[in-house]
Amino acid sequence: MKLLRFGPKGQEAPGILDGNNEIRDLSSFLDDIDGTALQPDLLEKIRGLDLSSLPIVSSDVRIGACVNKVGKFICIGLNYADHAAESNMPIPTEPEVFSKFTSAICGPYDDIIKPRNSDKLDWEVELAIVIGKKASYVSESDAAEHIAGYCICNDVSERTFQLERGNQWDKGKGCDSFGPIGPYLVTSDEITDPHNLAMWLEVNGKRFQNGNTKTMIFKPAFIVSYLSQFCTLEPGDVISTGTPPGVGLGQNPPLYLNVGDKITLGIAGLGDQSQTVIESN
Repeated sequence: MKLLRFGPKGQEAPGILDGNNEIRDLSSFLDDIDGTALQPDLLEKIRGLDLSSLPIVSSDVRIGACVNKVGKFICIGLNYADHAAESNMPIPTEPEVFSKFTSAICGPYDDIIKPRNSDKLDWEVELAIVIGKKASYVSESDAAEHIAGYCICNDVSERTFQLERGNQWDKGKGCDSFGPIGPYLVTSDEITDPHNLAMWLEVNGKRFQNGNTKTMIFKPAFIVSYLSQFCTLEPGDVISTGTPPGVGLGQNPPLYLNVGDKITLGIAGLGDQSQTVIESN
């Protein structure tokens, strides 16, 4: 299933994509796409619905973040060896963990706000895991049953804030609009192999990232198991799993985003995103 949220900011309604790629309104069945909706028993009920009986939503409606009420927005850094190399950082022996503030979450086609005093605004296409079942001290072999599905995340980053103003990565990762997720959450049963998904990102029509999840150092099941040793993962939590090479920081010379630049990105089976950089108020 492809679950999504549509409507004006703050007023999004739950939806599902049918076999004809039309959005169907799920409002008569559930209140929102959040941790409650993503638990296995409710997902199974959604799976059994007759989608043809649900209202069709206009194709020009705004698409919001695919998950609401995210409790934790966790990220894994340097999870592709070649990206670690282009960042001049050692390959991690354990997952490099940081967080994005949940206020960074926005829709997949919403504008990216360039923060005040930003001079090194960067892009990162990433596969994100969405938790559907509480996970605490789970084994790697059992971790997959705790994953509701996957979505695209653009891990927007401000490198000066991240790397040159102390060693707190979160400052450069959690600004408003730095976490577009969606356009939809694809449930795990539709992703045959999360370890072999092509992923790409372009800026102003030029392709900079052209990777595949098969080169991840730490795979999704391991990441879920690993994080569950340090915190309880709750339904609706989002985990972004790292980016392949080709970010602005790794260009020679480095290349960063400016107001007016357009970013497009996608992952096989998960759809695509598009954002335009705008000036902060």
